[in-house]
Amino acid sequence: MRKHRTTIVGIGALGSHVVQFLRSEREVRFKVIDHDRVERKNTVSQFHGARMVGKTKVLALNQTMQMLWGVKLTVIPHKLASANVEQLLGDADLLVDCLDNGAARRLVQSYASRTSTPCLHGALAADGAFGRVLWSESFTIDDEPAEGAATCEDGEHLPFIVTVAAYMARAVQVFLRTERRLSFNIHPTGAMRV
Repeated sequence: MRKHRTTIVGIGALGSHVVQFLRSEREVRFKVIDHDRVERKNTVSQFHGARMVGKTKVLALNQTMQMLWGVKLTVIPHKLASANVEQLLGDADLLVDCLDNGAARRLVQSYASRTSTPCLHGALAADGAFGRVLWSESFTIDDEPAEGAATCEDGEHLPFIVTVAAYMARAVQVFLRTERRLSFNIHPTGAMRV
């Protein structure tokens, strides 16, 4: 039986936690895409340890997943761009967007729409005020945050980041088992299914 192919794009605050929450999905082959390297500031809000500083996020996460749980990921340490979107996303049965920039999100959403590939988007407000877990048909890409806006890099919002990642992982699990599409709006005081 062929394993379900799930591609997670963006292995930062949301994506790194989503991957670790999905570690028990044995009938899934995970591909992770991110060109960034782990920086010291990432270790307070992302599932990347201090010893991984300097490594690409996908390679660091793969090493951690293998060491802790014996889970091997397919890693793509490249930036998603219009020139490679077909190659990088082409074999996915499910796309999971954990990106933090509008241009790359538009590439994922456009590809998903054009190919009818199911796509789940996750988004966090930089100030920790809300999070969204929405399927592509309901997801509107926001403009880029203003320069100097608050970010989730200082670890202050870590419990909330992990909560949003958990809702994303749950939506992926339900979809993989039933093809039902759960979406959520999440606030620090609770979550609402939409």
